[in-house]
Amino acid sequence: MTAAPLLSLNNVESVYGPIKAIRGVSLSVPSGQIVTVLGSNGAGKTTILKTISGILDPRKGSVHFREEDITAMDPALIVRRGLSHVPEGREVFPLLSVRDNLLMGAYTRRDRDAVATDIEAVYRYFPILRERASQDAGLLSGGQQQMLAISRAILAGPNLILLDEPSLGLSPKLTKEIFEIVVRINRERGTTILLVEQNANMALNVADHGYVLENGRIVMDDTCERLREKDDIKEFYLGMKEDSVRGERRWKKKKTWR
Repeated sequence: MTAAPLLSLNNVESVYGPIKAIRGVSLSVPSGQIVTVLGSNGAGKTTILKTISGILDPRKGSVHFREEDITAMDPALIVRRGLSHVPEGREVFPLLSVRDNLLMGAYTRRDRDAVATDIEAVYRYFPILRERASQDAGLLSGGQQQMLAISRAILAGPNLILLDEPSLGLSPKLTKEIFEIVVRINRERGTTILLVEQNANMALNVADHGYVLENGRIVMDDTCERLREKDDIKEFYLGMKEDSVRGERRWKKKKTWR
């Protein structure tokens, strides 16, 4: 018998005013995996995460987490059930210290010793946060704030982290470092991750399964290994184009500007 997924969306539709942002979206996230949602700007990726975490109530459909219906549940209650959301743009508390930001992530917990252990764990993942522990979070660089936002989510002790565009505004070197830590969090802590990311190449290389979203609809889903080999993915998401030479099919890397 197949185990129920940790998270599932069934025919979810969410709107912003008169605009249907997502249309009949169904997806599932198995426990222990990294699952990614790919798509261009405006495709509805962030809307999916906001609907899951209760920030946005769906017009239709349902969201189940750990086999419980959490559709339109209060976000604070969803956090208490083991789901953390790292929003696009990081959104740290700028006037609080790094350490106090981390403690804000643990506000629902009563296991103080375990919280202290988790703070040490995130300091090992991101040593710069230990160095800046007493500094106001608003004085951190963009990359350091992303590290803090991810660490604050870990301090909630989640089963699942929703991670929205972690590479946004970061250098390629820092993006690589962030994603290496995301994989470690998944492998070492067993934390399931639903990742929304425009850097498709990076996302497809770290995730187990992927969904492709266009105009608010899921148009493709498969293992990331197979998605990387699909022609549409190569051309539109990996920046590669087909070139015919002597009757053979070859792929060349397009010049892209970021």
